[in-house]
Amino acid sequence: MAMVTKLAPDFTADAVMPDNTFAKISLSDYRGKYVVLFFYPMDFTFVCPTELIAFDRQFEAFKKLNAEVIAVSVDSVYSHFAWKSMEPKEGGIGNVKYPIVGDISKKISRDYDVLLDDSVALRGLFLIDKGGVIRHQVVNDLPLGRNIGEALRMVEALRFFEEHGDVCPANWQQGEDGVVADARGIADYLAKH
Repeated sequence: MAMVTKLAPDFTADAVMPDNTFAKISLSDYRGKYVVLFFYPMDFTFVCPTELIAFDRQFEAFKKLNAEVIAVSVDSVYSHFAWKSMEPKEGGIGNVKYPIVGDISKKISRDYDVLLDDSVALRGLFLIDKGGVIRHQVVNDLPLGRNIGEALRMVEALRFFEEHGDVCPANWQQGEDGVVADARGIADYLAKH
């Protein structure tokens, strides 16, 4: 189900924090910041660690854009902690710098409509704006890892639109001009490209 333009379902859940402590976090705690909320199927699998580590490698780039990264799977926080405690060369993910939420009840996955066969979450990604509204979503099937650079680009595009009012055309990249959202603006843009 498309959730874009809707208020992101709030949740309060246990998470393993960047310092490896356990804490309850609420999505509403992040109001005033962009949130990249991503779901993955489960710990100790094959595609999932590549994504979690890729998000960690881009963590500072997200932070510079005032964007928080939060991961969610149907595993417990104890499983997340064990996975974080292992180095990648041993099958773990190492000490990633963002919270990993335990959705053992599967309620969060259901609320975001990414739960597959009442079992595991699909690879859903939701970009939530500073007011709590979902502005972008993408959902991949289990074998298809996502592009973290594209998630970062979408945060940049949303920020650009909010700051300048211009819309971002296909393949827009940070540093490029946007398009004035009227007939003349699109005509000018297409004439140049």
